[in-house]
Amino acid sequence: MNQTLKKTKRVITILILSLSFILGACSLPGLSGAPENTIRIGTLNTTESQIMGQVVKQLIEHETDLEVVLVNNLGSSIVQHQAMLDEQVDITATRYTGTDLSGALGMEPVNDPDEAMKIVQKEFKKRWDQTWFDSYGFDNTYAFTVTKELAEKYGLEKVSDLADVAGELRFGVDNSWIHREGDGYQGFVKTYGFEFPKIYPMQIGLVYEALANDEMDVVLAYSSDGRIAAFNLKILEDDKKFFPPYDTSLVARNEVLREHPELEGILNKLVGTIDTSKMQELNYEADGKKREPAIVAQKFLEEHHFFEGVE
Repeated sequence: MNQTLKKTKRVITILILSLSFILGACSLPGLSGAPENTIRIGTLNTTESQIMGQVVKQLIEHETDLEVVLVNNLGSSIVQHQAMLDEQVDITATRYTGTDLSGALGMEPVNDPDEAMKIVQKEFKKRWDQTWFDSYGFDNTYAFTVTKELAEKYGLEKVSDLADVAGELRFGVDNSWIHREGDGYQGFVKTYGFEFPKIYPMQIGLVYEALANDEMDVVLAYSSDGRIAAFNLKILEDDKKFFPPYDTSLVARNEVLREHPELEGILNKLVGTIDTSKMQELNYEADGKKREPAIVAQKFLEEHHFFEGVE
């Protein structure tokens, strides 16, 4: 009986400590109780999101007297969406049309980029009083990728060109995509009408090195990843528009835009300023050359004259 009592006490103690930790985490700076005139920017735990968070942060700080804090490493698009709904962050730096169409909105994928953008802008305003800004100018979608040497050898320009040689090629792909509903492997086979007999599941971060080291012939990569340019790889055109568009924008709570009306004009300055090849370069500055996202962002803003004309 004494042993049972001791075990019960230990369990209660652990639960109390766990609850204290959770409550403490909820009151971390940047998540709740932010000081007045502080803007909280949420970012994902990706290099791309960290860079764009810094771009937004530094631009706001340069043009206003507002304090800006980053709420970094939000684990997924759903987590950052919930953080916005809970008013724990005011702006999310990287939102992707295809991701939030199926995720936050629970809608069917849309293949036309303009239509996808119109839907998310309309629905986010109507459902949650949030502004989905026009795209920065780049997307980050899945992309069938090969070396330029292989593309030249087989005359590869678009995904359909792989049909006649797929049986000879080693295909490296993120394991989750193989079993993914909708825009996963089975959907791909149905749309394009051919299969890869040699499929090698692997971590998405390893596909670039595998291709560059001649361990794979074709991989499914991310279109804005810096290693595509660094390793001299070639993205094949998704000529049947199988993958939904993943154009990238920032999203802001309208309550914050009403409180600080100058923000809308400042944030709109970033629309259309970064195409996919430029985002590849910025990502590689951080991933390949090991530069801090803050330094990469500052360099971009300086080179594109965002820091001029404001005292």
